[in-house]
Amino acid sequence: MKVSLSFEKGTSKDISIMVDALRASTTITNALDKFKEIYPAFSAEQAIEIAKETDSILAGEQKGRKIEGFQLGNSPNEIKKYETDKDSLVLTTGNGVRILEGMESDIVLVGSFINAKACAKAACELATDHIELVMGGIIRTFAIEDYLASGEILYWIQEELKNRNESIDVNFNDKEINDSNYFKEERGITEYALSAILASRDQKLVEKACIKSKSGRRLASLGYEEDVQLCINKNITDNVGIYQNGKITLYQSKVNKSQKYK
Repeated sequence: MKVSLSFEKGTSKDISIMVDALRASTTITNALDKFKEIYPAFSAEQAIEIAKETDSILAGEQKGRKIEGFQLGNSPNEIKKYETDKDSLVLTTGNGVRILEGMESDIVLVGSFINAKACAKAACELATDHIELVMGGIIRTFAIEDYLASGEILYWIQEELKNRNESIDVNFNDKEINDSNYFKEERGITEYALSAILASRDQKLVEKACIKSKSGRRLASLGYEEDVQLCINKNITDNVGIYQNGKITLYQSKVNKSQKYK
């Protein structure tokens, strides 16, 4: 199994995982407790149109702030507390939702700290040859929280493959784990993936890095400190969003089904 880590644009034709830890991935994961389907929109205008067509709740942010006229922002805590009888949500964000446009695989999972283990398990169930983690970043630049969340997911992918007797060698075997930097220059540097795994193991350092990151400080300044605290909790839900055919739904494990998820 090939497992790769990239930035913004996915290249895998098999399974991709979108990672935007602060906050889109976490918001989507929590929203799956409330809504049967989530429609990503790549602009506020598109979000409004989709909401009209699907009778959906509108959620979204621009520069971290809730969009005027929308019922919700890109806030996992707001989503958690929100009550509605509607089944659908439309979400637009500056980073996480945007990178869904750049995925080449037909199936994309939504990964974060809060569902890392469950996301890793789902990816291993679905993948045939290549799992790619795609970091969202912030305003097209590297974001440490997405790197650390990817490391957490990579760790559990490694553990899941071990359980399946398909262990991946992270000891500098370029045939097993490959990486590219965000300039898309293939380097095959397994040290990058390995360093993400190792960095994610110290929870205190992970929390400190995320809180003091550019994203963490910006969100705190906007009054979303509680969102940051929620987003950095590891493995507190089994929800995994799966993006197919323009919408995100809750992944149902194929282990309990007679055929592959469709």
